[in-house]
Amino acid sequence: MAKQAPATKPGVRGSRSGRPIMALLDLLGRRWTLRIVWELREGALTSRALRTACDEASPTILQTRLTELREAGFVELTDDGYGLTVLGRELFQTFTPLHRFAERWSKQEGS
Repeated sequence: MAKQAPATKPGVRGSRSGRPIMALLDLLGRRWTLRIVWELREGALTSRALRTACDEASPTILQTRLTELREAGFVELTDDGYGLTVLGRELFQTFTPLHRFAERWSKQEGS
């Protein structure tokens, strides 16, 4: 008998297999999602400040992504604005090696 795949977080679509990595990559691959996480890395921002940091992204799409990130447990609304949760900060930390690699790669690309 085949095992059922674990359920993914509500509001996060992914593969039909229900594999968490596929749901996560789907969420992170949506326009502005990674940028929002990046901009919140140093602390909470109001909706307006976040929009400015995101090159004046559409307020509608920004709010949609913030809602998705909140539902996934990566972002929370605080008295200071939107900020990363403990899980969101952990997610950001997983990007640190990738960021370092991208920096090295971008310097080699022009060579």
